[in-house]
Amino acid sequence: MSQTYSTQNKIAIIWDFDKTLIPGYMQQPIFEKFEVDEALFWDEVNTMAARYKERGYTVSGESVYLNHILTYARAGKMPGLNNKMLRELGKEIEFYEGLPQFFEDLRAVTRSKPEYARHDIQLEHYIVSTGLAEMIRGSAIAPYVEGIWGSEFIENPLQPGYLDQDDFEMESDDIISQIGTMIDNTTKTRALFEINKGSNKNESIDVNAKLAAEDRRIPFQNMIYIADGPSDVPSFSVIRKFGGKAYAVYKPGNDAEFEQNDLLLQTDRIHAYGPARYSPDSNTSMWLRMHVQKICQRIATDREAYLAQRIAKPPRHLKDHEEAPPEPDPTSEQDTLDLD
Repeated sequence: MSQTYSTQNKIAIIWDFDKTLIPGYMQQPIFEKFEVDEALFWDEVNTMAARYKERGYTVSGESVYLNHILTYARAGKMPGLNNKMLRELGKEIEFYEGLPQFFEDLRAVTRSKPEYARHDIQLEHYIVSTGLAEMIRGSAIAPYVEGIWGSEFIENPLQPGYLDQDDFEMESDDIISQIGTMIDNTTKTRALFEINKGSNKNESIDVNAKLAAEDRRIPFQNMIYIADGPSDVPSFSVIRKFGGKAYAVYKPGNDAEFEQNDLLLQTDRIHAYGPARYSPDSNTSMWLRMHVQKICQRIATDREAYLAQRIAKPPRHLKDHEEAPPEPDPTSEQDTLDLD
């Protein structure tokens, strides 16, 4: 039977993190623990690219902030900062109203009608962030998501000669010392294709491999992407181009962010926007629930229609005045008796 019927009954809700699920930036607990001036840190980061350019270096925005954290750690201003500590600090992240319960509320939509259950429709949550993956893994939202993309650090980098030794002693002060993965606003789109093709679930599927639309694990039309603004335009564009839904959120009461979201709507970057509130009666929650239900209904309807098309009617007893149906085509697969 075609893969079209046996797969593609899954929905992906893909979330940005900072200013989407939380009011500010996830790194705040790091600054509080080490008594680092958060505003000064970000001022340094925001001016660093220009300063490096004056010196003849070209750097990317995301690499600057990650490297600056490493610089603080090496300079002793964030002593002992390692991945375990980042996970622990992730527990201190405070989420917007309604989270993480809203993630389960959206999953409940897929169980709200018998036809959804009949087709085993499932909803998966993913986080794709330029922030720190270890902090997200330690946060209250982690048990509710199927996958996390974020920037990562290495504590103990492999030393020269490690290939020639069975048990290589690595000298390390056990603090983060290298960037392992860097996620920026362009590479976020790679995560979308990994979810689409299923390479995040099956390592044998390379994200760059050519894969027919009907063989992809989660079609883009089964995706909703939620983020806070212009930095996510590349992801918004990919989602919209291939039939998914794009939704922007703003901090409640913030006029500038509201106006920014409205501009995204007017320029056809997103389908809708609303406040970053996730209580059951908020506009954002209602919009997301409505569109998850619409996706569920489409999946169920399409699968029912496909199945009806693939099933041939069985022969029946005819009355004397009825004409017999046409002889079946012996080459037709759908008229072959198959009771399995």
